[in-house]
Amino acid sequence: MNGNGLLTLVTFFPLVGVLAILLLKPLERESDRAIRSIALVTSLVTFIISLVVLANFEPNEGALQLQDGPVAWIPSLGISYYLAVDGISILFLMLTTFITPLAIWSSWSSIETQVKPYYIFMLLLEAGMTGVFLAQDLFLFYIFWEFTLVPMYFLIGIWGGGRRVYASIKFFLYTMAGSLLMLLAILYLGLTADTFSLPDLIAARAEFAHAQNLLFLGFAVAFAIKVPIFPFHSWLPDAHTEAPTAGSIILAGILLKMGTYGFIRFNLPLFPEASQYFAPLIAVLAIIGIIYGAIVSFAQKDVKKLVAYSSVSHLGFVMLGIFSLNQAGLQGAILQGINHGLSTGALFFLVGVLYEQRHTREMAAFGGVWRAMPIFSALSLIVVLSSMGLPGLNGFVGEFTILLGSMGAMEALRPAPWIYTAFATSGVILAAVYLLWMFQRVFMGPLDNPENQKLRDVNGRELAIFLAFLLFIFWIGIAPSLYFRLMDTSVASLVNELGAAVTAVR
Repeated sequence: MNGNGLLTLVTFFPLVGVLAILLLKPLERESDRAIRSIALVTSLVTFIISLVVLANFEPNEGALQLQDGPVAWIPSLGISYYLAVDGISILFLMLTTFITPLAIWSSWSSIETQVKPYYIFMLLLEAGMTGVFLAQDLFLFYIFWEFTLVPMYFLIGIWGGGRRVYASIKFFLYTMAGSLLMLLAILYLGLTADTFSLPDLIAARAEFAHAQNLLFLGFAVAFAIKVPIFPFHSWLPDAHTEAPTAGSIILAGILLKMGTYGFIRFNLPLFPEASQYFAPLIAVLAIIGIIYGAIVSFAQKDVKKLVAYSSVSHLGFVMLGIFSLNQAGLQGAILQGINHGLSTGALFFLVGVLYEQRHTREMAAFGGVWRAMPIFSALSLIVVLSSMGLPGLNGFVGEFTILLGSMGAMEALRPAPWIYTAFATSGVILAAVYLLWMFQRVFMGPLDNPENQKLRDVNGRELAIFLAFLLFIFWIGIAPSLYFRLMDTSVASLVNELGAAVTAVR
């Protein structure tokens, strides 16, 4: 199905807002208000365009849809401009365009210096992230992938906390180092098959089958650092903790999903035999991450760092689902990626609301917040419960589907899938421990700190952002069938392709 430029529009429309902000005359406060408004309106219009994409998406078609291209870009090298969407990428596209305006709106009162470059970087970041999820040419994908590093580097390095320079450099170097290995793998694929088009490379994978283990690792290291999988996770707590609230929301909500998406989009279809070969190893690393992230979260005194380490644990579940290599596991992984973006994004937002008023994130500085901020506390409790995986909320659906997939992964998770599933299940219990412990220390108990007695409850803007998150937290938890239907056909097609490729080799 031809997209008639729709995907190009949704990808690059944020640049219209960037241009409008650049053309604004500096009129101090009036200019700052206009900049905020332009950024928010631009991101909202981008979200509306993505709804048009969703309305034109046909879930029952497993093939790529709404294609813009392939249009020859550098013909002599086999490089093309090629955007398309399918059931694997549609939910990540919607997550990106939904989270970004919430992140921009959350910065309304917290960013008061260098407002113009801040919102320019936010819109540039949205364009880069959208391109990552839609690009079907490996050269184009790599450009979008690397481009996202630059705005996030500056968002952390300029508007972050006390150790922001250290955190931003560490973030940039870690992710750049992994990306260089992926670049080498992309160059090898392009030179071997004379094309960088992903569908063409999948069709021609027999040409590089002899080297697929090494090629798999080249892509896998880049994606593993981005997820991050244990032991590639050490950049994440620093980046999350030092980033401004909106940066943490974007980082947890969308950027980390670029790693899990990369495994599904590239590693599995391009290197099916290698995916099956490395599945037990990656599943073990995922389970170590689930348990390690939960235990280290419990030891944190800074509530934002606790939420950061919880991402290592939660994304371990996503990786376990991916390398179950069956339909239930992959669908659970995609949905849990969306769930993590919503729940952890909301957790970082609630930490930001507290920090904006108290200028501390130490749990010992709080206590009794429920008495001072009853509405905020009730909303926060729902978010915490969703992150725990309480039945009826979004987290439970994703975790249950992943565990169902891992239990049935007889070929991928050798020698016994139930062992992987049993260890992973312990992460659900540990999540309840550290999240409820955090909630008890921050929100419960006596309100005996005079600083906490001055706290105000949520204002209209903060309430609207909370309710936007909660809408989907409840919707996915109660009626997830729409979300599964969007990806059913594409995931089934990928699983069948994996099975056929492995069988052919045998």
